[in-house]
Amino acid sequence: MNDPVLTIGMMSGTSMDGIDAALVRSDGLDTVEPVASLSVPYDSSMRNGLRSVLGGNGPVASVERALTECHAETVRTLLAKAGAEASDIAVIGFHGHTILHRPEERRTWQIGECALLAAMTGIDVVGDMRLADVEAGGQGAPLVPLYHAALAATLEKPLAVLNIGGVANVTWLGEGGNSVLAFDTGPGGALLDEWAMRMAGKPFDEDGRLAKAGSVDIVALSKLLDDPYFALSPPKSLDRLDFDGAPAALLSPEDGAATLVAFTCEAVAASARHFPAPVCRWLVTGGGRRNPEIMAGLSERVGVPVEPVEAVGWDGDMLEAQAFAYLAVRSRRGLPLTLPETTGVREPLTGGRFYPAA
Repeated sequence: MNDPVLTIGMMSGTSMDGIDAALVRSDGLDTVEPVASLSVPYDSSMRNGLRSVLGGNGPVASVERALTECHAETVRTLLAKAGAEASDIAVIGFHGHTILHRPEERRTWQIGECALLAAMTGIDVVGDMRLADVEAGGQGAPLVPLYHAALAATLEKPLAVLNIGGVANVTWLGEGGNSVLAFDTGPGGALLDEWAMRMAGKPFDEDGRLAKAGSVDIVALSKLLDDPYFALSPPKSLDRLDFDGAPAALLSPEDGAATLVAFTCEAVAASARHFPAPVCRWLVTGGGRRNPEIMAGLSERVGVPVEPVEAVGWDGDMLEAQAFAYLAVRSRRGLPLTLPETTGVREPLTGGRFYPAA
């Protein structure tokens, strides 16, 4: 796999939104050429199924099977969209859905049957990409920083790339190819999404409307920010369930949403104290970049330009899926997926397990 190959990356992550799939041509090094992409939202049954197994409880086996079948169908749809055949694809980088992340216990659990996906699609799969890092004492997250570094090779630095999914994570990139730091900043959209579902019956706060109509409750925000996670130095990572929105529980739907948006923004702003040098801009990817209240809140707090990654020509909807395509090629080539500066593992470490289609 020294030459660029066609590879598919698939991301579900901690989000309850759906599956992002990206077809990329890459050598796992400097070549990254997006070819086609597709987002498939979960129906309510799949979303409720995933919620039911968070923490590793509930009907994991049946939900895992259903999730894998959704991914297989997504691969078939993506290939049809791209006019490609399964035989054209070297490998699928399959993340699965995180239901438990406890690196301090050397445990991380992403559901999704890699061998079944390989059999159903006829394409080799690399999965379980976090396991080797966690087993070696690393955080197992974030996994995307090396892809951020490849994309940002020609951009002005120092630079921060912020991903706001269910959990938010940041990659700090300095001058020089190995100048990188990454960690989870705190909550992304998970608490806000759960709030919107509970209070408004919607899977997320579309266009930040609920939060825009409310006011931040300073007492509740202070209690949220009192979490001991924020006193930790990187490397550090989070599970979707690590934060409890209880301090906002008695607020109105609008004030609760505004307070949870402020929580995400304050946590991100506070993360900058760990950077080796101040950044000249923040580039934001993930679903959170579509929430105007989050983007405005970040702009108010960080003191430098905050822009969606589309400002530099990247696809913020597909960045993580593309990254797992890229990482799958790196895995097959035996290249590192994680570094001491990204997960705290003792030395650069490759990872991923290979599941052949045959």
